[in-house]
Parts: sequence; C-alpha cells; structure tokens
Amino acid sequence: MQNSNRILQFLGIPFTALQSVILGLLLVSFPIGVYIVFESDIGGDINHEYPLTHLTLFEGTELYQFHLDVSIGDVFAVLWTFYAILFAIAIFGPKDGFLKSISSIISFGKFNTTSNYMIGITKWFSILILISALINFIQEAFGIVTVPPLDDNDLIQFFYVSLAPFIEEFGFRLILIGIPLFVLYSHKSSLRYFIKCLWTPSSLHLHDNKKAILLIVFVGIFFGFAHIAFAESWSEGKFAQAAASGIILGWVYLRYGFVASLLIHWAMNYFIFSYANFVSQLNFISVEEAFSHSLMSSLEILLLISGIISTSILFVNRFNSKKESALEI
Repeated sequence: MQNSNRILQFLGIPFTALQSVILGLLLVSFPIGVYIVFESDIGGDINHEYPLTHLTLFEGTELYQFHLDVSIGDVFAVLWTFYAILFAIAIFGPKDGFLKSISSIISFGKFNTTSNYMIGITKWFSILILISALINFIQEAFGIVTVPPLDDNDLIQFFYVSLAPFIEEFGFRLILIGIPLFVLYSHKSSLRYFIKCLWTPSSLHLHDNKKAILLIVFVGIFFGFAHIAFAESWSEGKFAQAAASGIILGWVYLRYGFVASLLIHWAMNYFIFSYANFVSQLNFISVEEAFSHSLMSSLEILLLISGIISTSILFVNRFNSKKESALEI
C-alpha cells in the first residue's frame, strides 16, 4: 500500500500541474468566446444581432423567420452566464475548493475527486480527449474519416457548438438517464428529492449499479447514433467517438452530477472552438486550417498527456481498492 501511495504521490505532481494549466485555459476561453461573438468579424455579413428565428434550426417550423426580438447574441449571453455560474460552482464545490483538493493530492496521494467538481471535470475531459484521439487513430488506419457538419458561417457554427452542450446534456443525461434512475432506485416521491437526484444522481445511494451501467451504455450508443442519423450531421466515423463520449458523460453524470457532465461537454465544444476561432482570426485563416495550427496542436498534446496520467491514476486506484477488499476478506 505504501508503494501504491508513493506512485500516486509521484503521479500527483504532474497531474495537479496539468489540471491547473487546463483550468487556466478553460477560464481564459470565457473572454475569448465573448470576443469571437461580439467583437470579431467571423460572421462575415452577419453579426451577433442576427435574428434567432432566422437560423436553419427553425427551418420547417412556424417560428422560422418569425418576427421575434431575440438575437443569437442575446441567447449566447444567457448561455455564457449559465456556463460561467456552473464553472464557479465547480471550482469551489461541492465540498472543497480546487486548490485544497489538489494540495491533498500532492501531500498525501489522496485522489478524492468527488470533493471538487473541477478536479473531476479536468480529469475526465482529458481522458475523453485521449479516448477520442485513439478511436480516431484506429478508424483512420482503416480508412474511416470523421467529417464534421460545417456551417457556411463560422459565427453560426460557434453559436451551435455553444448551445449543443446545454440541449444535449438536458436531453440525454437529465431526461434519458436521470429520470429512469430515479424511477428504478428511488423510494421517495418528494419533488425536492427528485430535483436533487436529477442534479446529483449519486444521492440515490445505488446499492446495485448494474442497471444504471446498462442504462448509461444504452443512452451512450443512442447518443452516438444521434450524431450521424440526421441530414447534414457528422459522417459515420463520428459514431464510435460520440458513443464513447456519451458513455463517459453518462458515467460522469452518475458519479459527479449534472455540473460535471455539462461542463465537460462544454469544454469539448465551446472551449475547443473558442481557441480555434481565435487562432483563425489572429492568423487570417479558416477554422479548419486553425485546427492544424501549432497552438491547437499544443493544446491537444497537453490534454493527451493529462489523459494518459489521469488514466494511469485510475488504474492505480483500482488496484488499491481491490487490494483493500482482499485484505478485508
């Protein structure tokens, strides 16, 4: 056990350093997003005052081009504020602050990531990037290419990727996982308890999580299918990545709650595209070309290294828990 703790303390030094850097990068992406939407010219002939109902999202409905005094800038501001509030909650809660949590990791090798949302968010975000990169590498070896649904306008595309985490986490996590979990495991009918369990499903105190795991896997596969099933969606290569992401986000939702799963999804969308659009504006290149820029490559390498270390810590913790169980027997 002492050797395992030493390994965890050893891994804890680069782990906490990387998580701190990732936290800083996530924080900086907030003002970058504001600049992109309200100050840059990525929209070309349109800007943040573009009417919300003119989006193709509403095409085919009665709301399409309906006169409504709401712009994409208005909705983005609301979303931005909502994400910022959750981000603050994640830094300081639910039990300990980010700094206190990482200090215990270095000092004692204690990786209790449930004490602080942000530790869990940065850890699983980097693991998700690592798994996505591995899936992409394997698929490309077999000639399977992942092509995103590129919008003609970069501003509208950035608006969509900022909106998607809220809609998809509400639908796939809260409704498709949270509500069934409450039905399966709850023995109370209180509205307050229902909302609490939707926010943090761990409040249900699951004694047998096999049904929960099956539900998470099923919804994750459905999440992957939803990314390729509709017109102008991702290419078929996205299915495996999105399904793996859906399963991980479902597990994070079960273990840490809605704040963590939503902010990881936000990081996968808003965070990455905010830097890509920023690079695009600075260097007068397209967003597609920006993803090949040295800054974006550096961000990817940083996240991959963090993902490898985080995965190693998971395995060491898993080994420790099995060893403790054997000693108890």
